[in-house]
Amino acid sequence: MTNKINVSIVGGAGYTAGELLRILIHHPMVNISSVYSTSNAGNPVTKVHDDLFGETDIVFSDKIDENADVVFLCLGHGKSAEFLQNNTYSANTKIIDLSNDFRLNANHIFEDRTFVYGLPELDREAIKTAQNIANPGCFATAIQLALLPLAAKNEIKNDIHINAVTGSTGAGQSLSASTHFSWRNNNVSFYKEFTHQHEGEIYQTLNQLEKDFNNKVYFLPMRGDFARGILAGVYLKSDLSEEEAKNIFNEYYKNEPFTHVSDAPIALKQVVNTNKCFLHVQKQDDVLLITSIIDNLTKGASGQAVENMNLMFGWEENLGLNLKTVAF
Repeated sequence: MTNKINVSIVGGAGYTAGELLRILIHHPMVNISSVYSTSNAGNPVTKVHDDLFGETDIVFSDKIDENADVVFLCLGHGKSAEFLQNNTYSANTKIIDLSNDFRLNANHIFEDRTFVYGLPELDREAIKTAQNIANPGCFATAIQLALLPLAAKNEIKNDIHINAVTGSTGAGQSLSASTHFSWRNNNVSFYKEFTHQHEGEIYQTLNQLEKDFNNKVYFLPMRGDFARGILAGVYLKSDLSEEEAKNIFNEYYKNEPFTHVSDAPIALKQVVNTNKCFLHVQKQDDVLLITSIIDNLTKGASGQAVENMNLMFGWEENLGLNLKTVAF
């Protein structure tokens, strides 16, 4: 393939930036023109992302590439808006932001840029013509993919309950008491009970698909003692039979490249290190349970960001994203 685009990564030392590098250095249409990190400028990226040793000789830079074709912002929540205020890019540069700064409708317009919410299974056509993307949150991705088919059919008539566990990489690379190995190992805990920042995205999408949606979402996030992945159990009372629900999910996702509905029970390692989401639908009495699994760093962050880039440039959606799971 010819006519590669120039891609810049800003905030290049974190987990999501490392995952982007692992994907993009093998993407056939990408030339990585800049990996911006003020704290690591001049160092090879392999000094931070040491698994890339032997794969690349890219060096961190303290200068942005203001004319890049696309820029991935991996700066953490609350920092992308500040960065864009202080740094100017070409009007032709596409921005894909991995923070929560521009995901909600109240914040999706920033100066002269309008951000489109980047969940392909929800709004693929809008992503294709977008200049700027607000990449969804990891929990929000796993949970919304468990709810989109029901919401699209106006089949959410009761409150939604969610119990979901994520790996330690979901907290970012900065050290904290709850990411310390001695605390995390052989341990599990709830956090941000019913107040997680990703709830706003979930409500926004449900209201987009079901105009009269007025039920509650009760979300219990959990810290797991593993590095990566999200397992979400999403359940609600429903009049649908199990077969009817499965048919709705299979019809909604029948042409999706990454989201698949499994008849068999699913387990987290099936999707770790891939851009896939696996779903399993079952019913007990009057309660419908949808189990959703993703990798928080790929489909929940960097993989989905590359998926969005592919759509924005008119390429195959899975280009550079045929990744192999860890399996064992």
